[in-house]
Amino acid sequence: MPETRPTPLIAGVDEAGRGPLAGPVVCAAVILPANFSALDQLDDSKKLSEKRRAALSAIIRAEARVGVGIAEPVEIDRLNVLHATMAAMVRAVEGLGVIPDEILIDGNRVPAGLSAPARAIVGGDGREACIGAASIIAKTLRDQIMIEAENRFSGYGLAGHKGYPSPSHKAALENLGAAPIHRLSYAPVQQARQARGLWSTT
Repeated sequence: MPETRPTPLIAGVDEAGRGPLAGPVVCAAVILPANFSALDQLDDSKKLSEKRRAALSAIIRAEARVGVGIAEPVEIDRLNVLHATMAAMVRAVEGLGVIPDEILIDGNRVPAGLSAPARAIVGGDGREACIGAASIIAKTLRDQIMIEAENRFSGYGLAGHKGYPSPSHKAALENLGAAPIHRLSYAPVQQARQARGLWSTT
């Protein structure tokens, strides 16, 4: 009788939120089961509607192994966004609860300190199902965090632009100044603080 080998555990990793002026970077790691029911529906989260992302996120969380790592603004300001993102990716993989056989990461960098062999894939969220699943988890979770943040930091429109540097967000920064959810190391935030006489110490 031929020997049956176990299916290798392949983890896909992606992030959401490197570009915004406010809020965290959210990283997700996902290991899909061999019989994942929505395999043909996975894609880069940016190509999916918000409603479709939410539906797929629920399916992924129900059927797959999911780990999440979050880099808050204070960590982003302390390390810079690249290094904070790399650290959050490591935490996302650790959150899976198992050691994968291989880790596939969207982009062109592999963070140090991962528990398994890893390789970076440019455009991986549209090429590898597990990375596409991770992009959906990361984007959906980050959007929810920013929607909830609107209640704590009103006036900035966070639920709409999700912290990205839209004209309305920049105008709110000029009028209200920076809130604790803002990334003080980002130039538009620094400029708004300086205009109000608050010089950044980062």
